[in-house]
Amino acid sequence: MYNLNRYGKYSNENNNIVASAFGDVNGDNIPDYVYLTGIRTHDSSFIQDITLNIKDGKTGIRQGFKLASNAGYSPALTLKDFTGDKVKDILISIASGGSGGIMFYYIFSDIDNQIRMIFDYEEYNNRYSYKVSFEDFYRVCVKNIELKTKFIIDITYKGCEYLNEIYEPNGELKAPIEGWVDPLSGLFPIDFDGNGIYELLGYQGISGRYHADSLGYLQSVLKWNGRKFYLMEQYIAIFGSGPEDK
Repeated sequence: MYNLNRYGKYSNENNNIVASAFGDVNGDNIPDYVYLTGIRTHDSSFIQDITLNIKDGKTGIRQGFKLASNAGYSPALTLKDFTGDKVKDILISIASGGSGGIMFYYIFSDIDNQIRMIFDYEEYNNRYSYKVSFEDFYRVCVKNIELKTKFIIDITYKGCEYLNEIYEPNGELKAPIEGWVDPLSGLFPIDFDGNGIYELLGYQGISGRYHADSLGYLQSVLKWNGRKFYLMEQYIAIFGSGPEDK
């Protein structure tokens, strides 16, 4: 019950190609066909059993790799060289569909037709932990526990009504408040150096008293060091105040 087209794609009513791209991913200088398949839920955009497939452009041999987090929305793939070997790697993104905007990300290398995962979003999320603490005088401290770095956010931009709920008139906290940093909600390939080798720019939301109490975003630049992606730089981006805010 498979319908083959001129590219060798296949699909049936349950198993569909949901994303695809062409590029040399095995290092033989011949473009390969890289695609994701999945099972679409009836009358829904939710996709299950998302699988990475690679068709060798030279031999036509297919490989498949089932993802650990293999269900979600809007699966996509991008082919970029992240490791500097002049061969494209495979970046896969899947939206979890939760209210926090959390995403699933994987990067694979397929040099010599050997599929190898070189980035796993769960491993990255678990590698770094953060402490978010409100402080006196309208400040929030965000600490990266592993790197022992900290950022101070001036939250006066949140406005008087917000600040009056949690601070005394003298600027002291009425009670201790702890926030948190979300898992990855964005991971974008950017060639910062303009040398054809792509770094990764990750986004993680920072929340205060509750999830809708957004304080900004943690931005992380990840670079390949020959063995793994490491955290090269980290910043915090905050929202600007409007002209009517005081």
